[in-house]
Amino acid sequence: MTPAVLNGSASTSNGHTNGVHTVKKSSVDGFGTRAIHAGSEANEETGAVIPPISLSTTYKQHGIGNHKGFEYSRSGNPNRNAFETTLAALESGGAYALAFASGSATTATVLQSLGPDAHIISVNDVYGGTFRYMRRVASENQGLETTFVDLENADDDTIRAAFRPNTKLIWIESPTNPTLRLIDIPRIVALARAAPSDPLVLVDNTFLSPFYASPLLQGADLVMHSLTKYVNGHSDVVMGALVLPAHRAALADKLRFLQNAIGAVPSAYDCWLAQRGAKTLHLRMKAHGANALAVARALERSPHVEEVIYPGLASHPRNELAYRSLSPHARTFVDRFVQEHGDAAGGFPYGGMVSFRIRGAAAEAERFLTATRLFTLAESLGGVESLAELPAQMTHGSIPPEERALLGIGDNLVRLSVGVEEVEDLIADVEQALEAAAALSTPPSEE
Repeated sequence: MTPAVLNGSASTSNGHTNGVHTVKKSSVDGFGTRAIHAGSEANEETGAVIPPISLSTTYKQHGIGNHKGFEYSRSGNPNRNAFETTLAALESGGAYALAFASGSATTATVLQSLGPDAHIISVNDVYGGTFRYMRRVASENQGLETTFVDLENADDDTIRAAFRPNTKLIWIESPTNPTLRLIDIPRIVALARAAPSDPLVLVDNTFLSPFYASPLLQGADLVMHSLTKYVNGHSDVVMGALVLPAHRAALADKLRFLQNAIGAVPSAYDCWLAQRGAKTLHLRMKAHGANALAVARALERSPHVEEVIYPGLASHPRNELAYRSLSPHARTFVDRFVQEHGDAAGGFPYGGMVSFRIRGAAAEAERFLTATRLFTLAESLGGVESLAELPAQMTHGSIPPEERALLGIGDNLVRLSVGVEEVEDLIADVEQALEAAAALSTPPSEE
């Protein structure tokens, strides 16, 4: 179990020496430069520019305990080390990164670290798999209690009322999945710091990726990612990660111990693939965002759409908060984008996720989803290809119907993961699929 360490060092407390290496974060290098170079130093033995894949599960010792930093691949692997270094460099404010076998394994490890009979506060519109683990697994196996709160709209007093003496964590998604609610992270952090139990604040940054948002700079204690999505970006790896700031070294050690003890670690090959994907994250996220904004505007113009949810739209009620939440490097990109396109842009790029409510119900939604040519009907998100799904029956099917209704996850809510194809093709695809869906409720011609 090996962290990447930036501007510091890490101790190993899990019974293994894990190949921990220290790197220095340059204050000069930009996001794209870090994505390409951090953790990808040329191989010292061969000069290979791209790190080789190390598939060995065990490592030769030249004497008992005398080795080159690696003993057993569950505890540490050169590819995982390198990728964790990349992750810590990409998440601004990060010092420690830990990679896991999936986003769900990441969630499980964090919640197990809280111990028995803990209480947490979670945003109410949370990913279905996270909801399932909190309600069906952690609740039954470790007595975890979760209070779900509308962290977007609840006032400070309502949120304070949810705190208990044993509240150990606040779980945030922003934007939420799938209704893209925006949480004012600094406000929640301030409430957590003032609470007697001093709970940690975790932000699931999957939807925006380290390019568009930097929650650690906003005061969060942990950032998690489903790396399956944007960081890897090619729909061929399942993986998760945690990134922590320098002042959370003790927590990083605790999580690192669990990472090794539980053993939900990614393979060397998956780490190699995801590190390769991360090298183009800045390029892909700019394209995802620009395409998503254009698709959202096309949806706004359609008479077959009831509502479009994309915080980057100028018409979105929390567009100002979306801009304030941008990472420093994303703000530079967005400011330049708006300057180049002016008011005609209709907003600014803010990730690649768009949700909308189609006129009609489940039948119209299904017709739309089966009529698209480029948007593939599939779960997941964040790949270079465009995907579309119906959350109520797919990704959020584990949430009880009455709770889905309260969250606004109805049978006509469609979620789009807008890819990096040519934007004109994507818009044309959405428009023809909307026409196909609308035809279901159009009376037949009498001619």
